[in-house]
Amino acid sequence: MTSLRRAALPLALLLSLASLSAMAQDDDRVTGAHKTTKLPAVSVSANDWRKYLKAKLQYQLPEVDGPRITVTKKTTVTHLDDQPTVIGNNLNQTLARTPGVLVSEQPTPTQFNFSYRGIGNPQESEFVLVMQDGIPLEGDWMGFPTLYAFPITQSLSEVQLIRGGSSLLYGPEPAPVINLVSRRPAANTPLSVSTENVVGEHGLFSSYNVIERNQGAWAFCADAGYVHSDGTRANDDSRNRQADLYLAYTPDERQQWWLDFHAISAVSGDPGRLSYTRWQQDPRTVTTPYNRNWVNRDQLVLGHTRDLGGKWSLEAKLWFTYQDLVSRAAKAQLPGQAPPGSTTLQDDAFRTYGTDVRLRKNWGHGNAFTIGTVLYHGSDPFRQWSSPNLVAARDDHSGVQILNQRRSTQYASLFAENVFRLPHRIHIVPSVRLERERVAVDETVHPPFLSRPLIHEADKRHMPLFGLGLGNDFGHGNETYFNVSQGWRPLRFFDIAPPFSNLMQGHAAQLSKTVSWEAGVHGAPVTGLYYDVSVFWINFRNRLETRYINAIDTIYVNTGDTRSRGLEAQLDYDIFAPTQLAGAGQHLETFFNASLLNARFTASAIPGQVGKTPAFSPDYLIKTGVAWRNERVKLSLTAVTSAAQYWQDSDKSFGSGLTYMPARIPAYTVVDVASDWQISHSLRLLAGVSNLANRRYFDRVWQNGLEPAFGRTWYTGFALTY
Repeated sequence: MTSLRRAALPLALLLSLASLSAMAQDDDRVTGAHKTTKLPAVSVSANDWRKYLKAKLQYQLPEVDGPRITVTKKTTVTHLDDQPTVIGNNLNQTLARTPGVLVSEQPTPTQFNFSYRGIGNPQESEFVLVMQDGIPLEGDWMGFPTLYAFPITQSLSEVQLIRGGSSLLYGPEPAPVINLVSRRPAANTPLSVSTENVVGEHGLFSSYNVIERNQGAWAFCADAGYVHSDGTRANDDSRNRQADLYLAYTPDERQQWWLDFHAISAVSGDPGRLSYTRWQQDPRTVTTPYNRNWVNRDQLVLGHTRDLGGKWSLEAKLWFTYQDLVSRAAKAQLPGQAPPGSTTLQDDAFRTYGTDVRLRKNWGHGNAFTIGTVLYHGSDPFRQWSSPNLVAARDDHSGVQILNQRRSTQYASLFAENVFRLPHRIHIVPSVRLERERVAVDETVHPPFLSRPLIHEADKRHMPLFGLGLGNDFGHGNETYFNVSQGWRPLRFFDIAPPFSNLMQGHAAQLSKTVSWEAGVHGAPVTGLYYDVSVFWINFRNRLETRYINAIDTIYVNTGDTRSRGLEAQLDYDIFAPTQLAGAGQHLETFFNASLLNARFTASAIPGQVGKTPAFSPDYLIKTGVAWRNERVKLSLTAVTSAAQYWQDSDKSFGSGLTYMPARIPAYTVVDVASDWQISHSLRLLAGVSNLANRRYFDRVWQNGLEPAFGRTWYTGFALTY
């Protein structure tokens, strides 16, 4: 706005002078005192800054996104409508345009594994905060921050990635936040029904069905999805069901009420993990033929937004979530060996409640102030039974109970941010967040092989967080940004009370904390081009690890500090954008993003650990592709390339012979092709091939072995809209 005023002042002055000159000339003509003098022509032009802002919003969040300030925070937005339909939750395709996020692939849909910039093992995404519409998807956000449920991709409209400052916006976890935005019916949508049905290799069948309407004051959308796969090994089958309901009421332009209901149910076999030697010999080997996992997650959300007047606005959410994780797990056996004598049924339930209330005040010339609070409570019983029936049903509790714990969490936060707009297009964003966490475990039954007393532990922590962002707009649609922010990892149930160890913690370990620095430049300087390049440095203090004292006893201790630094770059270019083809709805986009990472231990209680590379910290992660789309076609070719990476912090190989595991996960490149073809207004065809080159690889390893990734797989199907 300041720049527009500067441009308007000389323009107004020129117009005034021209008017005075014309008046003087008219007087001269009347009196005849002077001859008419012709002045040189003056050309006045101005750039419309809005076109640059609109171009950037195809790839990043608005600078003030409702009650959230994201300017000076590095953000990436993937609009899923701009790419072909993702089938079977292929997360490499879903996140192909999301730089730096490492997907550790697990074929069964009951665990989802992400990591970022070498901060923590991706197992169940414990070090990444994954949300849906700003509400955590974890089992228990504080005590058990694991990701066992993920919405079917067809039900999402976009994926948002927020790096530094994410903890100040949303709360615990070092960084980043992955926020999944649910699909909503567009304005003025008449009553419509659609069904999508796909078949593919390994017994794949996927069905997604929607009915929606958005006209007048009311809007609704209901969907139901089902995905089945036989997998690539025996006992690798899976079934995933999902249902969603969205109901919104907008009585006037100043307010809206909405209700969201999400239900996810997944069941899958667990064929077991393999040593590297076994994987080379036969990747279809099954080591746990009787094991099985069940996941159920139901969530109800009530939301409200309102313009309060006086440039104040409100956004409030109230939610309840119930999630149940049930597993049947017996000891591993190799082909030809006798089956184990018993299995363990585990029931891990989570009942969580939360509210998120945020206010925004617009003031001055482009300034904005936000303030809010989050309150959260979890009640999470944890139970186990031992049964001689290796195929016991999920609710069969007739065996001997070997564990019973009552667990609870409480969390409260208060936070505020302000963006100050200064002269010369400079903006400053100071942030503060005050947090309190309490975690408690009360045990009534412990495993019979333990001799320790029953656990009755509770621990609470207070955490102030601070951040500062600086930015400057320059040129045509460019911006430099700098952000330094604190973050932390919540205290978990296992951190204060390991349930399967004889050793008592005595006191909980210190909290794991991060300080993230990031500086970069991004923009859309010419038609069709967007770029974002930054350097980052993350100090992660008081890493918490499991230390094995003997074959049974473990303890969770602070083992040291790590440092992650590197460069992250993103480049998107629509080749057709500067041409007349863009006016006809044609787009040919090429994209490339890369994360270059150097991560090291800088301090450790473990001898010889300093200088080693943390697990799951590849030196580079590259994602690239090309996509063609218009009103009838969406066609994409994408590739993900990862450098070799250690799978454990020791950087050492494990075992020998048939139990051998190398120190590193080998480098790999995976190429996918996907397409949507709109044959008519109501008929759309879908087809694609994942892992086009049939690359044999793995990128998921745990202490008991690796999980083979899918080879080349195909799918085809159709969608009808009425």
